[in-house]
Amino acid sequence: MDDARKAQAPIKGRGAASQVDGRYAVTIARGEDDGWGSVYEDLSEAPGPQTRVTEERARSIISRNESPDISHSQSINPYRGCEHGCVYCFARPSHAYLDLSPGLDFETRLFAKTNAAERLQAELARPGYRCIPFALGINTDSYQPIERRYRVTRSVIEVLDVTSHPFTILTKNAAVLRDIDLIAPMARRGLASVAFSVTTLDNRLSARMEPRAAAPHARLKAMRTLADAGVPVGVMVAPVIPMINDPEIEHILEAARENGATWAGHVLLRLPHELKQVWREWLQLHYPDRAAHVMSLIQQMRGGKDYDSAFGTRMHGEGPFAQLIAQRFAKAHRRLGFGRAPALDTSQFVAPRKPSPQGELF
Repeated sequence: MDDARKAQAPIKGRGAASQVDGRYAVTIARGEDDGWGSVYEDLSEAPGPQTRVTEERARSIISRNESPDISHSQSINPYRGCEHGCVYCFARPSHAYLDLSPGLDFETRLFAKTNAAERLQAELARPGYRCIPFALGINTDSYQPIERRYRVTRSVIEVLDVTSHPFTILTKNAAVLRDIDLIAPMARRGLASVAFSVTTLDNRLSARMEPRAAAPHARLKAMRTLADAGVPVGVMVAPVIPMINDPEIEHILEAARENGATWAGHVLLRLPHELKQVWREWLQLHYPDRAAHVMSLIQQMRGGKDYDSAFGTRMHGEGPFAQLIAQRFAKAHRRLGFGRAPALDTSQFVAPRKPSPQGELF
């Protein structure tokens, strides 16, 4: 059974439509019908793939980067893989490092770093550690559905609270409100802020592109709740996809501003590595009438390719259509009175005591 046949129909509740092969795959499996109906003609008739979570003991929890076009230099990702199933997620190719598919495996084979708080405390206690705000949930969402059970993100925030370490959260799940009891007091001390990724205000489009993320109206409601509690709130219109959600840029910014957002940003669709195939499959299944036109516009903004990873252009693209998107965003940004994300206070940080094998005497 080849890839084209595997991606014959969308899978309810999932973003990807097939098990796209990872670039490092050593063994590649293909289904063959033995004449007894062992291979489904249409995956829409097959049982949906179930979510499986593996608990793992992380050796380190802080990720660092020096990318000139990323606003944060260190982040924490409590999970690998993401059940939200966003078909456009730039992090999908990271599952290839685990010899798993950036397609369905990315949203069904998840890993929970159950010792994240323990490792974070140890790393913050190192003598040479320098306090820089953490970004939570950059690679995969810290508040994806399995957080309700594993509570890894909350355990991380508890450590940050005790040490007065500043952090930002980027999420597309209203479940962040569960931790408002920790986030709001820290925000009032200049130690926390929250941004929501809003891709569309259309519930039907959201259900297709990001099937297990919170509905758009739920994210807006969560924005308002956080803002009313004194938490600085922002919005990311991300990703912007030509002829899919780009007509909504202004509407998303207006809705976010009405619900308490004070800063905003946008990022163009990025298609690194295997994500190109995942995206093309989804586009052909859901929008076959405009798939070729959408890819043509994407390539016009990427120097004739599906993707260009060069710093400086990878986030916003190049060419006339990319410039038009940037101009529309900037105009709405000014009109609505958005400002900049607040600077967080690093001066309050108090390093935890380094764990001792002899325990605590006092």
